Amino acid sequence: MAEIRTLFLDGPAGRLEAVLNAGGPDAKYAALVCHPHPLYGGTLHNKVVYHAMKALHGFGFPVLRFNFRGTGLSEGRHDHGGGEVDDVRTALDWLNNEFHLPLVFCGFSFGAATGMRAACPDTRVKALISLGTPVEVDDRLYRYSFLRECAQPKLFVSGGNDEFGPKEKLEEVFAEATDPKKMVFVEGAGHFFEGKLDQMQAAIREWLPTVLPL
Repeated sequence: MAEIRTLFLDGPAGRLEAVLNAGGPDAKYAALVCHPHPLYGGTLHNKVVYHAMKALHGFGFPVLRFNFRGTGLSEGRHDHGGGEVDDVRTALDWLNNEFHLPLVFCGFSFGAATGMRAACPDTRVKALISLGTPVEVDDRLYRYSFLRECAQPKLFVSGGNDEFGPKEKLEEVFAEATDPKKMVFVEGAGHFFEGKLDQMQAAIREWLPTVLPL
């Protein structure tokens, strides 16, 4: 069984609780998976985050998950996405220092919207995966104009019935993003891919070898 380490990262607002699923000895990449909105129950143990980790770990990558500031045992207070971008940078730096491998970023919902802001300008990140990309959530409107300058390959996977990312709105975000990019809708799935997590995983497993030398 693969080693699982619980650790703490030295974040800008205090310690960040993290879990690392160790990779294989010949891993070619290290991966980060970011969790959904912490004020609505999102943690590193979220089901979508866990299944995304399993898909990436299946390639032999070491995969890091962490709790954003103020979540679980992580110190600090929720910063509505601002400081959380720095949390993601902390995690990317830790992976780079620990493994000295090119990186793959994956985020779900809030974790995608926040994490891509850190991952896109980071040349160490060679591919980005956005799961359940949020567009309209109550009074929170997510903006993605930065994707125009995001040169890495990008995969967007969302449920066909995602209540926080309606198809037509998500297609607008996708159109704004620069190439290379791919969009996958999992039909019959909502925001959390209930009953369709295997199809979400399959989208990751099928896409990654088409954009990275594995």
